[in-house]
Amino acid sequence: MPRIRIIPCLLLRGNGLIKTRRFKDPVYIGDPVNAVRIFSEKEADELVLLDVDASREGREPNYALIEEIASECFMPVAYGGGIRTLAQVRTILRCGIEKVVINSVTAESTDVISQAAETFGSQAVVAAVDVRKSLLGSYRVVVKSATEDLRVGLLDHVQRLVAAGAGEIFLNSVDRDGMMAGYDIDLLKSVTGRVAVPVVACGGAGSTTHFVEAIREGGASAVAAGSLFVFHGKHKAVLISYPTGTVLEG
Repeated sequence: MPRIRIIPCLLLRGNGLIKTRRFKDPVYIGDPVNAVRIFSEKEADELVLLDVDASREGREPNYALIEEIASECFMPVAYGGGIRTLAQVRTILRCGIEKVVINSVTAESTDVISQAAETFGSQAVVAAVDVRKSLLGSYRVVVKSATEDLRVGLLDHVQRLVAAGAGEIFLNSVDRDGMMAGYDIDLLKSVTGRVAVPVVACGGAGSTTHFVEAIREGGASAVAAGSLFVFHGKHKAVLISYPTGTVLEG
């Protein structure tokens, strides 16, 4: 039976980790290096690390912290946040990161995706797409921690990213973020059926059942989650965990 690829998604703010609900109400989780060390010990499949403030603040990635985190990892790591140029991509990959996650800059141009894919291969380039549902029920693409609406069609945007050379789409539901009530299956289906690259589902996981639903019903190739891996119990005490052996049965 096929095993589900499960990816912890960690949010950086400064030198610490936070967790949000619908991209708001940040809660401090702890030290990123320590958290990465624990996920390495638990043999996580991959790890996604996102600096949630870098693009909005218009600053460079924290290369020293990225390199320190990469040195603790024994699994593939993807980094996103503040990436605007090929030179930044090169520096991040030299820090020991396997993939870059590119998001906000695509509001202006997909050039950095094309350049990075041509230089390092599409397998090293992940395009992140943050999506919020409008009052009328349509899906809206947002950037810079969901503070700006791109006012473009979701499918047009995703297909533009894939055409530019993105080897994977990291599809994140802002409305489901931190709610632990399940992924937006309709959102997933609307994208996975229209692109030929893997789509990673993010936003809403509260159980391993939700992982299976994202794969079986949503067509996702992998699943990412945050709250499920860092909160424990009804009082949401911080305790890092990681499920093992989650498979698609039958």
